[in-house]
Amino acid sequence: MKIAVIGNGIVGATFVNEMLERHPNSDIVQFDGLKGTATIASAGIIAPWLSKRRNQKWYNLARQGAEFMQEMAQKYQMPKDVYLQSGVIYTRDSDDKLQSLLELAQQRIQNAPQMGDFSEVTSSQIKKLFPFIQSTSNGVFVRGGARIDGQRFIHFLNLRNQEKVQVVQAPAKITIEGQQAFVNGSNFDLVIVAAGAWLAQTLAPLGIQAQVRPQKGQLIEINLPDNQFIDHNAPVLMPEGERDFIPTNDGTLLIGATHENDQGFDLTVSAEIVKDLLASGQRIIPGLSEKAIKHVRVGTRAYTEDFAPFFGRLPQHSQILVASGLGSSGLTTGPIIGKLLVDLIDNPLLDVSHLTKPISTYVN
Repeated sequence: MKIAVIGNGIVGATFVNEMLERHPNSDIVQFDGLKGTATIASAGIIAPWLSKRRNQKWYNLARQGAEFMQEMAQKYQMPKDVYLQSGVIYTRDSDDKLQSLLELAQQRIQNAPQMGDFSEVTSSQIKKLFPFIQSTSNGVFVRGGARIDGQRFIHFLNLRNQEKVQVVQAPAKITIEGQQAFVNGSNFDLVIVAAGAWLAQTLAPLGIQAQVRPQKGQLIEINLPDNQFIDHNAPVLMPEGERDFIPTNDGTLLIGATHENDQGFDLTVSAEIVKDLLASGQRIIPGLSEKAIKHVRVGTRAYTEDFAPFFGRLPQHSQILVASGLGSSGLTTGPIIGKLLVDLIDNPLLDVSHLTKPISTYVN
């Protein structure tokens, strides 16, 4: 089977890997002409279980995504700089809020054993893990939470499959002639469009409208003040009312990320946003100054009106499968969507209605 994959982000890379695992003789051409993808500015937190989002389909997908990532990490023995089950700490500023979070954790773990276990942690216990912070809030520690470096994850999968895939560093143009699909003039049995925020532009020449918009995301990477050091195995810290704090394997800290719905595909660093991210860090880390900023990451996510991912086969063009709208949960939902696209190829009648709305909700 000859397959074109448009996009080499989290969905595209996982799809290629999963397809080759099941069908090693597949002839895959991957078009990697998109720049500024969502993965660049992803915070990299995989811990959906205590989310307050009410979209049950999203939660089902994210829960399965967290489980699938654990399985992938173990199966391929991913290094810690790619995926690390470090745990996640959520803080709350009142006993009532903390109790509510503990009750939610108790409820969710019944159907999500991949959470590992969870426990209440005091502010002093948190400070032992993060001696450079100032906080009096207690929290909940979820052991199964993880952090993932999206760019390194994609690179890891690309290296696994580099001898089995033809990569084309160019934009892709789809055309349809009868029941046949072409990309840049070459005929393919299947076309997988994992173009993120660029889905609408990719499908537009076919007369298809995709209800997907770009969302700009920025985060900062900082060095800790006074040459302080953070253990590279430290958990992710999600302080209530602040940005997320994600340790890296280089001893630095990521703070972010933003969700900017009005910036289109702009990838320039915003001084105002950087100031806001730094201010969040300063409220938690005394002595943090602008000179501590090592790097600013900027990327473009895809989001939908209901902030839900979608994936599936185009009803009017059965040889084309699409996925988009992952938003800020892309590193949790992206890999499982890549796998599910292969599931849909193997079983076109597979019911995914518990995971996503009909594709016609977003593409027409």
